[in-house]
Amino acid sequence: MNVLLWVLAGVLAALFLFAGGQKMVRPVDKLVAAGMGWTGEAPLAAVRFVGTVEVLGALGLVLPGVTGIAPVLVPLAATGLALVMIGAIVTHVRRGESKGLGLPVVLLVLAAVVAWGRFGPYAF
Repeated sequence: MNVLLWVLAGVLAALFLFAGGQKMVRPVDKLVAAGMGWTGEAPLAAVRFVGTVEVLGALGLVLPGVTGIAPVLVPLAATGLALVMIGAIVTHVRRGESKGLGLPVVLLVLAAVVAWGRFGPYAF
């Protein structure tokens, strides 16, 4: 199970680094064109903030476990990313984007599994 949790954390970290990095640096019109329609209606500061939180969460999923420095941050990062995905789901529902719910739901479940495993029976 420990290996599975590492794989899940790595996959989540890669996805959130990519998505968060885009939100941090790309212009809003390019984000909207890439399918992130909510970014066109949100303040730029909010888009950059969400991107920063996603990148920090991605780093928090992997670095503390690899370095052994404050490994309690791994389940906290997973919990934080799960909360971000709840926000994404709420945003998609409010915007009537039912087709956009699949990925946030999957990421929510994966982040919740990592949080459960690292807080519980497979903690560092």
